[in-house]
Amino acid sequence: MRYTPAALALSLLIGVTASVGMAEDLQTDPRSAALEAQGRSQLQAGQLQMAVDSFEAALVIDPANTRVYLDLAAAARAQGLQGKAIHYYREALERDPKNFAALSGEGEAMLEKGAVEKARRNLAQLESLCGAQCSESRELAAAIERGPVTGTLTAEAVMPEPVVTQN
Repeated sequence: MRYTPAALALSLLIGVTASVGMAEDLQTDPRSAALEAQGRSQLQAGQLQMAVDSFEAALVIDPANTRVYLDLAAAARAQGLQGKAIHYYREALERDPKNFAALSGEGEAMLEKGAVEKARRNLAQLESLCGAQCSESRELAAAIERGPVTGTLTAEAVMPEPVVTQN
């Protein structure tokens, strides 16, 4: 009993020292930021594959940059690859569980896949974190209100054109 205060003080000192020594610098590498900016301009210009290449190169330089995962998800959604976009949103959420943009984007991608209930779960989680009036909550709520975009695929749409060749 008489060593308890000393043991608590010593453990507190060691814990604080260890946490300060292990703290990482959360500064984004300038090369990664430049590639990210380049990828965003390529994405806006419609050069989707070049944008993905720039984002992936930025991710190689700085794997902790959560914004790059969001950019990759946006590029995947632009290509119509909602499953891949959901994967990138979840990677971003693993790094930052309270990332409102990732929660909203994942909900919208799920809605595009037709998973309305999962999108509503994301909206509920988002509203519990930032409230119903934050921009991400309003965007996701508006997307859910519009409903999922369903593209109807017909047999004629996937029929190849007949090609006649001579032997």
